[in-house]
Amino acid sequence: MVFRFSLILILALVASAGLAPSAFNALMQQGLAWAVHSAGWLYLLIVFITLVFLLYLSCSRFADLRIGGEDAEPQFYNASWLSMLFAAGMGIGLVFWGAAEPLSHFVKPPEGLEPGSMAAARASMRYAFFHWGLHPWAIYALIGLAMAWFQFNRGGRGLISDLLQPILGRHHRGWAGHAVNIAAVVATTIGVATTLGFGTIQIAAGVERVLGIQSSTTLQLAIIAIAFALYMTSSASGVERGVKWLSNLNLGLAGLLLLAVLVLGPTAFILDTFTTSLGAYLSQLVNMSLRMSPFSGDTWVATWTIFYWAWWIAWAPFVGAFIARVSYGRRIREFVFGVVLAPSLLGFLWFSSFGGTALWQELFGNAHLSAGLASDGYETVLFSMFEHLPLGKALSALAVVLLCIFFVTSADSAVLVLASMSSPEAGDPPLSRKLTWGVAIALIAAVLLLAGGLQALQSMITVAALPFAVLMALIIIGLYRALDEESRLQRRRANRARHAIEQWIAREQAAQADPGRPAPPQDSSV
Repeated sequence: MVFRFSLILILALVASAGLAPSAFNALMQQGLAWAVHSAGWLYLLIVFITLVFLLYLSCSRFADLRIGGEDAEPQFYNASWLSMLFAAGMGIGLVFWGAAEPLSHFVKPPEGLEPGSMAAARASMRYAFFHWGLHPWAIYALIGLAMAWFQFNRGGRGLISDLLQPILGRHHRGWAGHAVNIAAVVATTIGVATTLGFGTIQIAAGVERVLGIQSSTTLQLAIIAIAFALYMTSSASGVERGVKWLSNLNLGLAGLLLLAVLVLGPTAFILDTFTTSLGAYLSQLVNMSLRMSPFSGDTWVATWTIFYWAWWIAWAPFVGAFIARVSYGRRIREFVFGVVLAPSLLGFLWFSSFGGTALWQELFGNAHLSAGLASDGYETVLFSMFEHLPLGKALSALAVVLLCIFFVTSADSAVLVLASMSSPEAGDPPLSRKLTWGVAIALIAAVLLLAGGLQALQSMITVAALPFAVLMALIIIGLYRALDEESRLQRRRANRARHAIEQWIAREQAAQADPGRPAPPQDSSV
């Protein structure tokens, strides 16, 4: 049921976007305006509560509970585990927005700051940290931890509906659970297709800069076709081979590109930007987390922060399911630190290097990247920045390769997760179902690019993520109840074990003190 209904809904949405893009876009813009006006505060509040809840788990009596049980051991080394988290959660987005977002905030800053000012430059980096730091990874970590716990510790099926079992009881396997799973599959497919659309556009722009092949719809469709063949080949090989190998390669190439920009760019300025922006981000974390603009009517928060939070929430079932799959054997404290803190720090360094270099070139290098941003779009900012660095052509080529591998890794992970989420039982889904979702993702990205529907789809993500914002609150309640139950069971087992040891010691001491005296009877409850 979940598989068929999800596929029907997705095909209907794609057909609407392809056959009537103007009407579809107008409808989505109306929905976006309503969601921001009526429930923008809800996105901010739920995401902030999620971050606080995870920090609480990492320091509470639940911190040492282990995913999979007390004797479970991790399946992947830390380096492979972290590389898979990074590749699935942020890959293409970091490359696409690393230089473009800070420059965009510099030109059109938040908080009523003067465009192009030093205050705008500082705020641009602070908000880039904010949008790609602790909050999005907290969203992923909540869904990932809940899915891992209910699948590995409570015998669940790896479905979103299982997370509501402490609240819905047996009804989580009924119509309510089916509706939740269908919504999760649809939202995940939309989020993945939008991100892959961004990746296709930027890969095409990079190919034009490196090889001189004009970026066109034909080139974009060719990129999607080649990527389809690659990610289906990787998906067929499974997590232990394809996804793991590509993720490790991803992390290595991303580290090489990051190191190159750090060394070839304004190194001292980048490091100063990192420390300054990190301090400003941490000092104003709560203020940015809950900031709306009810008095000024400014739309900046809606355009950026609320859209990002909705996008992360729409991606959460996909990334969360993948994180759960590769996190067996991790303790909760280790899971939270690994999923929330480690990728956030890497993202901060990434934005400091790429965003800091772009701002330095704009402010002090006479590069005028903002003019290219206005005329050619976000996807060209990264390659324009490379043109003003040594070895710019080589850096552009490396970025294109990295984008392609991130594209394949994200799609590969999405195919695996969508097939699992639309299957009634836990375990590795059949290849035929993976192939169906692989074709669906490729078709959605292609149709939306042909119809010019990416903007409408971004609006639809914000609207579609609203029910999931409410669902996240229910997941927090359900996860707390499940962890509390497990903690109580472990405490009772520990008490019984301690009581048994104390009885054994008492019998041994009694036997040594009076060898002829019978030992005290053993407690039958032990």
